[in-house]
Amino acid sequence: MLDFAEISWVIFPFFSKLLISLRLILRKQHQKTRKNSALSSMALSPAAPSPALSPSSATTPTPARSPSPCSLPWPKVVSPSAAPPPSLASKPDRLLSFKPETPIGLPRVGTCGEDGAKVAGVIKRKRPARLLIPEMRPPPAECDEFGGWEAEEKVVEVEGSGYCVVGKKGRRRVMEDGYGVITDVLEDPKQAFFGVFDGHGGRGAVDFVTEKLGRNILSATKDVQHAENGFREAIRTGYLTTDKDFLSQGVGSGACAATVLVENGNLHAANVGDCRVVLSRNGVAIPLTSDHRAERADERRRVENLGGYVDCINGVWRVQGSLAVSRAIGDVHMKEWVTCEPEINEITLSSDCEFLIMASDGLWDKVSNQEAVDEVMKNRSRTESCRKLVEMSSRRGNKDDITIMVVDLLKFM
Repeated sequence: MLDFAEISWVIFPFFSKLLISLRLILRKQHQKTRKNSALSSMALSPAAPSPALSPSSATTPTPARSPSPCSLPWPKVVSPSAAPPPSLASKPDRLLSFKPETPIGLPRVGTCGEDGAKVAGVIKRKRPARLLIPEMRPPPAECDEFGGWEAEEKVVEVEGSGYCVVGKKGRRRVMEDGYGVITDVLEDPKQAFFGVFDGHGGRGAVDFVTEKLGRNILSATKDVQHAENGFREAIRTGYLTTDKDFLSQGVGSGACAATVLVENGNLHAANVGDCRVVLSRNGVAIPLTSDHRAERADERRRVENLGGYVDCINGVWRVQGSLAVSRAIGDVHMKEWVTCEPEINEITLSSDCEFLIMASDGLWDKVSNQEAVDEVMKNRSRTESCRKLVEMSSRRGNKDDITIMVVDLLKFM
């Protein structure tokens, strides 16, 4: 009879061989299942990928340093399916022929490319060419007897016979202020014209006004100077004619103006907009013009009576919610409400009339009338006093263009 030890030596090898056989059978079954799954996935059409097999599921190895996507050519690429497992790569006769056309390193959909391409079955649209808009640079003003202004100049200082001008460009790209002077008129040596102009919407209007307004006023005085209120009517005609001629050009900019006509001991001050004329009489500031701004009650009523409206935007009253001044030359799109009709003030000059300060709103927004007169009084040089006023306005926060003219009245009495 066999004991336990002898039985174990007989049975143990048998069960060991049985377990090894079962393990081999299970492994073959598992490999067969993987092969069938790969064949099923390869049966799909490469040109029409299944939603279940998205391009992102394809495992394409990426090299450590690939070229920039924008520098690669863009071939016509069809959507690849999942790459076959390495175990089946050695049996091409049992698989559908498949050769991925997507080179390693091609960008995914949404990355940049020169011509656009079909990447991973999705069409990448070609971005339209960038529009190059030419920069509009207005031509510089030509200098003439009116004291023209080069658009690119930052600071201008001019000293003439009986007057001086100092101007400084603000934060805008070009200077939109201007000035005009006509003295020593042949018909009347005591007659003279002075003007300060403040443009908006470009230099078109201010250049035109600088060149034409003084000439139009003096031309009109020849016809009406012997009539009652002849000079008043000549100034009005000069403003209206200048506005009409400028509007005929179809340019959309506008300009404020403050002018003075001196003749035979009389002074005629006129303005449209917010340029201002201030007279110093025995050191006392006397404004000869009143600013035409939308905040003025009478100007607001005038605009509303014409069917327009005045609205407050960021603390500033504006005609039609746009223009802060209610009178100007030009502004063709606002002409129904923004008139060029000037307000005119006449005085007789006397020995206590010392000088005039004519300036754009770049000064008057920060410096009062009396402060300006006091600054001119304490400086022997008129040009130096203009410089001081420009500095004073700038220190107080002015960022606008500023033009200041001082006229000595004793020369024209």
